[in-house]
Amino acid sequence: MALKAVLFDFNGVIINDEPLHEQLIEQILISENLRPQPGEIRKVCLGRSDRSCLRDLLANRGRVVSDSYLNELVKRKAQAYQQLFTEKQDKLPIFPGLEDLIFQLRSRNIKLAIVTGAIRSEVELVLTKTSLAKHFNAIVAGDEINNSKPAPDGYLLAVERLNQFYPDTNLQPTECLAIEDTPAGITAAKLAGIPVLGVANTYPFHMLQRQANWTVDYLHDLEIERVQKVFFRTNSSATP
Repeated sequence: MALKAVLFDFNGVIINDEPLHEQLIEQILISENLRPQPGEIRKVCLGRSDRSCLRDLLANRGRVVSDSYLNELVKRKAQAYQQLFTEKQDKLPIFPGLEDLIFQLRSRNIKLAIVTGAIRSEVELVLTKTSLAKHFNAIVAGDEINNSKPAPDGYLLAVERLNQFYPDTNLQPTECLAIEDTPAGITAAKLAGIPVLGVANTYPFHMLQRQANWTVDYLHDLEIERVQKVFFRTNSSATP
C-alpha cells in the first residue's frame, strides 16, 4: 500500500483564521441578542461546519430555528468573512511550511484534496488569493454535506471524488493521509478509515498525540519519507 493522497483540513491547517471565525460567530450571536459564553465557541465549533456550530449554539440557549433561518445566518457570516479577506491587501495568514509541503507531495505524484467544515466560497476565496487552488484536485466543503465532522461523510466523499477525477487510481481510504488540527477532524478521518496526522496549530501536541497516528508541532516537521515507509510496511505485513 502506497500513500496516494493527502487530505487537508482547511481552517487551522491551511490558513490561520480560527480566531477570525470565532469573532464572526460572536457577532452573529450578539446580533441575535444572545450573549457569547467564554470558551463556548471553541468547545462547540472547532472542526465543525458553521451550520452545525450555529445550530448547536442556538439550541444551547433554547432557540430552535428553521433550516431557512439557519441558512441565512450562515450566509451572513460567510459574507462578513469574504468582505474581510477581499479587502485584505497584505499576505493572508497561511501556515508556515504549507507551500513547501505541497511541493514535496506534488513532486511525489501524491494527490491533494481539502475536506473542511468551511463553506466552498470561503475556501475558494483563500485558495485563489494565495494561488494555491491549482494544487488541489478536489474540495469537499461544509455546505456540500449533511453531516459535519466528526462524522466521516466529508472524507468518504473526498475519496469518491478523487476516484472520479483519477479513475485508474482506485484510491482506498487506507491509502490516504488526513491532516487535522482538531479532535473532531481526527475522529472524522478515522471513522472513514483514513490514518491521521495531527498538527498542533489549535490544540496542544499532547492532546492530539493521544488520537492521531502521527503528531507534529508544525507542518514543516512532517517527514514524508517516514510516513511513506509506514504505509509500505503496513501493506507488506498484510500481504500473504
